[in-house]
Amino acid sequence: MPKKPALSPASAGPAPVPIYLISPSSAVPPDAPMDASLARMRAAGFEPVLDPGALRTAQRFAGSDAQRAGAFARAAAQPAQAVMITRGGYGLTRLLPSLDFRALARARKAWIGYSDFTAFQLAMLARARAVTWAGPALLDDFATEGDAPADETTVGALHDALAGRLEIVGFRASGPAGVDVRGTLWGGNLTVLCSLIGTPWFPRVKGGILFLEDVGEHPYRIERMLTQLLHAGVLDAQGAVLIGHVNRYRLVERDAGFDMPGVIRRLRTLTKTPIITGLPMGHASPKLTLPHGATVGLATEGRTAYLVLDEHDH
Repeated sequence: MPKKPALSPASAGPAPVPIYLISPSSAVPPDAPMDASLARMRAAGFEPVLDPGALRTAQRFAGSDAQRAGAFARAAAQPAQAVMITRGGYGLTRLLPSLDFRALARARKAWIGYSDFTAFQLAMLARARAVTWAGPALLDDFATEGDAPADETTVGALHDALAGRLEIVGFRASGPAGVDVRGTLWGGNLTVLCSLIGTPWFPRVKGGILFLEDVGEHPYRIERMLTQLLHAGVLDAQGAVLIGHVNRYRLVERDAGFDMPGVIRRLRTLTKTPIITGLPMGHASPKLTLPHGATVGLATEGRTAYLVLDEHDH
């Protein structure tokens, strides 16, 4: 694979990029810094447009199931080419039977999000073979502390993706050297992904590059889910596995040294598939914007991993 330098974050162009914002999962809390987050999006070179139902509340959800499903139809019909979630949480798996994924794919939108949005992204790949974008969310990535701007790398990667100039990204990684594979980039939140195994919305990907992230899950739960993927034959069927942020968990005294590094070491002894850590994806910054369902190349050189995107497949 040709070796190219990683792209630097691109500066915003003179015209702001319209992004339509939907809330397909949990409700936006009443005290969420919506105005400040929208202002930071504008300062970063985007033009956010809030869906009429984005601030609804029904129990813990951003509206009823029917109302949240309706947001996808509105997003598909409106003019902005990019659609982003306000936040994750829980609720998207409830909507999967009612969504027309082929129709949503025909709308040719850049659907952007992560966390609970993994369910939609996996279903779009499984049912419509459609590329979506694993990337930021409004309240996770633009609700920064004080007057600080949004993370420069996160913003730059999103601009590059939406402008069609995202060609290669490099990141500091740990894992086997000399990896050089090409396949479908897919995955997302580990908990959500495992919840879809055995359903019509779980993609059957062979030789792919599976990326995983999670938040607030103790390492033993992460190991249990990774073991499920192993026993289901998913890990062995991949060309490589990328581990992103797995964070915000709390160890206890009885763990006696059991932690995520040990989980990864054990996993590497159980599969021949290369396991590479360090992907900037998940519940932390910076966050890349990556084409879920597209064909990409992955290469490791020293302590750096490179993802090379096929310009004809995203």
